[in-house]
Amino acid sequence: MLNKLIANILPFMPKKLIWVFSKRYIAGETIEEALLASKLLNEQNIEVTIDLLGEFIESLEEAEENKNQYLEIIERFTSDSVKGNFSLKPTMFGLLIDKEVCYNYIRQIVELAAKKHSFVRIDMEDSQCVDMELEMFEKLRHDFPKNVGLVLQSYLRRTHSDLKKLSDLNSEINPINFRLCKGIYIEPQNIAFTDYDEVRAHFLEDLEFMFKNKMYVGIATHDKFLIENSYRLIEKYEVPKNRYEFQMLYGVTPELRQSIIDKGHLMRVYVPFGNHWFNYSTRRLKENPKMANHIIKALFIRG
Repeated sequence: MLNKLIANILPFMPKKLIWVFSKRYIAGETIEEALLASKLLNEQNIEVTIDLLGEFIESLEEAEENKNQYLEIIERFTSDSVKGNFSLKPTMFGLLIDKEVCYNYIRQIVELAAKKHSFVRIDMEDSQCVDMELEMFEKLRHDFPKNVGLVLQSYLRRTHSDLKKLSDLNSEINPINFRLCKGIYIEPQNIAFTDYDEVRAHFLEDLEFMFKNKMYVGIATHDKFLIENSYRLIEKYEVPKNRYEFQMLYGVTPELRQSIIDKGHLMRVYVPFGNHWFNYSTRRLKENPKMANHIIKALFIRG
C-alpha cells in the first residue's frame, strides 16, 4: 500500500525529483546520449532497439516533427554502425487524428530503414489502437517483409486469435517478426486478462504457437518464470538461435539479463530517450509500484 501511495504521488512532484529515479531507465534526452548508451550496450554483446519517447499527440504538426526526428535517428544510428533496430508508437504520428497521414509517415520511416538494411517494429498500444495497428502492419509487411515487425500483448483476450490470423502472412523465407510481451495498458476485464498467472499462461501459449509455426520472436520479459519456460520451449521445439531473441528494458534487471547472455542467447535492450521521458517514467512507476523502494533509496541513501 505504501509503494502504491508513493507511486501515485510522485508524478505530481517536480520533474527534477523524478529524474533522479528516471535516469536509470532513460538513455537521455538527446540522440547523442542515446548513441552513447547504445554503443556501451553493444560493447557488452547486447543489441538495442531505439525508441523516441512520446505518444498520443494532439496535432499533425507534432506528427510531422516526430517523423522527421525518426528519419534523423535512423540516419545517425546506421551511419555509426550501431547494432540494433528501431521501435515506434503509431499514436506519435497521428494514428488517432488522421490514420492515412500516420500510415504515410511510418511508411517513410520503414522505407528509409529498408534502404539502410535495418528494421522497424510497430509497438502495440491500448485496445482502441489494435485493429488500426494490425492493419498498418499487414500493409507495410506486404512492401517490406524483412524490415517491419509487430508487438503482441499476451494479456489481451484477442491476441491468440490475432496471432492465428497473422500466421497466414508467415513464410519460411521471411518469418513474421514479433515481440511478445505481457502488456502494460490498463484495460477492462472484458478486454484483457487481469489475473497474473492467467497472463503468464497466455504468454507461454502464444510463444509456443510462434515457435511451432516457425515465426521469429522477441521474448520480452523480466519474469524469471517466463524466461525459464521459454528455455524449455526453445529446447522442446529445437528453435535455432536465428529465430528468437530475448528483450528487456533499459536499466531493468541487469543481473538477470546477463545470465541470459551467458547462456548464449541473443539479448536486445529497449533504449528509450527524448524530451518526453516524464510520462514514460511515471507510467512505468504505476505499473510496478515496487520501484518506489528504489526511488526512495536513490533520493535519500547515497551509494
